[in-house]
Amino acid sequence: MHVVMLAYPKLTQLDLTGPFEILARFPELKIDLAWKTLDAIEDNLGLRLTPTVTFAECSPADILFVPGGPGQLPLMEDAETLDFLRVHGSKASWITSVCTGSLVLAAAGLLTGYRATCHWLSLNQLSYFGVHPVEERVVRDRNRITGAGVTSGIDFGLILAAELFGRDRAREVQLAVEYDPAPPFTDGGLRTADPRIIDRVRHSSAEFQKRREEVSVRVAQTLDPKRVTGP
Repeated sequence: MHVVMLAYPKLTQLDLTGPFEILARFPELKIDLAWKTLDAIEDNLGLRLTPTVTFAECSPADILFVPGGPGQLPLMEDAETLDFLRVHGSKASWITSVCTGSLVLAAAGLLTGYRATCHWLSLNQLSYFGVHPVEERVVRDRNRITGAGVTSGIDFGLILAAELFGRDRAREVQLAVEYDPAPPFTDGGLRTADPRIIDRVRHSSAEFQKRREEVSVRVAQTLDPKRVTGP
């Protein structure tokens, strides 16, 4: 099976590399990192990654995957990228994402009418695109599987692997990578985080989140002017 993972400038690398670490351990899967060129890209913190295939040369995807990150904003209005996702999404057996990658899929019209999740700071924006937002770590709706923020990519990868190859093989990989989370703090999610910590994170990201909200509203209105959008 051919896994096509979108690799674009200013993505969040763990959105991509978490699922990659899991899926690459299954020899039945051929994984490509797809972008417009084969030039190295930098993630939002400066890690360099190299695409393996261009959009023009990419063979059809059985599994289409989109990570999130700050670079998601321009992608939502990038016709070349959205067209690429629509073409491959029309034939893929699975359409998937982690974090704000789901907003890119939504902008391409690939999540309309589906349940999906996203990073908690942006979860509400899915509703602008006719998507039902779900506050869960990984959400499956038919052949769509979406992960929440960043670290959920490992959970996403294991859940997808179990769907493809069975629970036992997925469990073997979980043990092989020693995925046994024991976080030192309880602030990894809204249900358990200290309200003071939540407020600080919201405050520190408020300016960027305002931009993300504006882009989501603008793109959603372009897709369907009749849809009620905006906060």
